[in-house]
Amino acid sequence: MTIIRHGRGRNPLAGFKVDPGAIRHVGRDLNRPECILAERDGSLWTADARGGVVHIAPDGTQRLVLQETGTAAGATGDLLSGTLPNGLAFAADGDVLVSNFGTDRLERMTRSGRTRVVLDSIDGRPLGKVNFVLRDSKDRLWITVSTTVNPWSEAISTALADGYVVLVDEKGPRIVADGFRFTNEIRLDATEEWLYVAETTGKCVTRLRVQPDGSLTDRETYGPSNLGAGLIDGIAFDRFGNLWATMIFADRLVAITPEGNLLELLDDGDAAATRRFEQAFATGLPVPVDVIMACGGPTCPMMTSVTFGGPDLSTVYLGGLRTTSVPSFASPVAGLPMVHW
Repeated sequence: MTIIRHGRGRNPLAGFKVDPGAIRHVGRDLNRPECILAERDGSLWTADARGGVVHIAPDGTQRLVLQETGTAAGATGDLLSGTLPNGLAFAADGDVLVSNFGTDRLERMTRSGRTRVVLDSIDGRPLGKVNFVLRDSKDRLWITVSTTVNPWSEAISTALADGYVVLVDEKGPRIVADGFRFTNEIRLDATEEWLYVAETTGKCVTRLRVQPDGSLTDRETYGPSNLGAGLIDGIAFDRFGNLWATMIFADRLVAITPEGNLLELLDDGDAAATRRFEQAFATGLPVPVDVIMACGGPTCPMMTSVTFGGPDLSTVYLGGLRTTSVPSFASPVAGLPMVHW
């Protein structure tokens, strides 16, 4: 476990627990809002399995923006087939970068829906399951590919480590790190010195030092080597340096402190379903789909992501595979601004 010492004073998350009674829901009739982007004006943008994104305006009105390629790719809403917009990021001009878990490519969509393919292969072969995209202050794109196994559900196993990270800069796309156990969301710290990788089936966060040329070195586990029940999915930093994380299949929200300790902020899962999942996962074999689909708590079923928003970045929004709205609550500490902020 990596330990980081600092003199920041008392952690604002010390003793904090999310009050289920204080959770409010934003949006309605959403379809798989796996990832959420927040803007300064109060807008939210959520991935949607119908083949695009939903824009939720500050006044609560919303519209579904379908990709021009979405219907052609088969917008089934199924978790295992068709187009599945997953991780999102804003390009410098405001376009939406879409990691499409269904079409296995990185796409770029205007806010009116016009879509083009940014990347669909690397080193002469298909990318695989493109999960997430992150833009940094140098306008470089960091892309995660969870696995090359199809169907991807076969990769929910401790035995597979074929995930990787792609960097796209002025030199073009290239793999900068591989051998991850289902690469999921990634984040950069405040100084962009380290890249943090959620290794879903590894139940942990791995970090790598970012060199000026974009190469990655000094790979190490950040925080506990096992984050407990569920599998880590989404991550986000707050201003204090806590790394918040969602644990899908257990619907837990946790945080890794700058000292490397684990804080439990919310446990909202179905205990019996989570227990069955953990038993199946521990065998090392792919977890059956019916066991996966039985998971999910009442607040944000199959919790996948955590996003800071609001005028002072002190509102937390949760994404999920099976929720139809976006749960939100007040945080005792503001989030770290993303590059588009």
